[in-house]
Order: sequence, then structure tokens, then C-alpha cells
Amino acid sequence: MTARPTAHEVGRSLLRQLPLLVGLVVLWMFLWNQLTVLSFVTGVLVALLVTRVFFLPPVELSGRFNLGWALVFLGRFLFDLVVASVEVAWKAVRPRGVKSNAIVAVQLHTRSDFIMTLVAEAVSLVPGSLVVEADRERSILYMHALAVEDADGVEEVRHSVLGFEKRIARALGSADDLRRIADGTPATEDAPTDRSGAEVPVNEKNKGVAS
Repeated sequence: MTARPTAHEVGRSLLRQLPLLVGLVVLWMFLWNQLTVLSFVTGVLVALLVTRVFFLPPVELSGRFNLGWALVFLGRFLFDLVVASVEVAWKAVRPRGVKSNAIVAVQLHTRSDFIMTLVAEAVSLVPGSLVVEADRERSILYMHALAVEDADGVEEVRHSVLGFEKRIARALGSADDLRRIADGTPATEDAPTDRSGAEVPVNEKNKGVAS
């Protein structure tokens, strides 16, 4: 029999989901186009109903935010947006046209649903790429990419998506996200540990191998 959560656990869960609750309330008020006490109160009630009654994966936030890396992400995102727009426009009108597209599976490093969602949203906003499916259990994004004609094009798509993941994790990710990205550890694998259970640094992984 599953134990009922304590008041402290419920309060902690609500605190972690506070950004989501605020976002839902703001969305509700925009939908009604009213900035009134009534719309605010009903928005809060609807947000609590959605997050408490209906089954939703818990949004676990890292509790950290790096403004510098957030600005780096925003700047690079705008740059990619402009470059991709020009490239897609050229591919649409060039004489040879677009001969082939591809569905590319990209294995992420993070196990955070929040980071994975942000990566999927950011990548989909860039012209020429779109997330068609997300495997939440294994942290895999399936991308439809425009004008991918060979293996190098596939790797370029993967490299671009992982770049988004790295920049977003540096701004909002947890220590585990940053460690996995630095080590190159996929989300489906556990970080290597020594006998004491401590994680092994990257440069220690291959020591002790017989020559």
C-alpha cells in the first residue's frame, strides 16, 4: 500500500512546480484577456486542478539559473534562427531543390524532462528541423531534418541538437546534467563509479587498462 505524501512533501512539490503554476495562471488570464482578481483566482484554481488531479509527469527543476549562459543561449539561438532561415529559403529556390530529408534519432545526456522539453522546443523553432517524436524514458528526440543527404548531414543534425542541450543545461541544468554532458554519458547509462560509489572523473576512466 502506497503511503500518503506528508504535508511537507506536498508543499515541496508545489514549490518545485511554482514556475509551471505561474505560467498556467498567466496563460489563463491571457486566454480570457482579463487582468482581474476573478481571472487570477480562477486561474490559480485551474492550475492547481490540472497539476494535482490530472496525471502529469512531475516537473523537477534544478534550482539554479546562470544569467550569463542564458544570454549565450539566447544569442546563439537568434544567430541559428537567422542562418537557418536563409539556408531554408535558399534550398527552397535553388535549381537542384531538396532531394532528400531524414529522420534522425538524437540521444541526449540529460535525464531531466524539463531540459529535454526546452531542447525540443528550441530545435523545433529553428527552420529546417522539427521534433516528430520524443522518447521520454530514454531521452531520445527524433528529428525531421531538411535536406540531409549523407552520414555527415546526420551527424551535423546530432551535433546541432546536442549543442542546444549543452547551452540550455549550462543555463538551467543540474550538476548531474552538466557532469553527464562533460563526460559524454548518455541518459540511458549510469555514470561510472569506483568501489566506494563515487563517480569517476572523465580523465580517470581509462586508467588501469593493460598496455
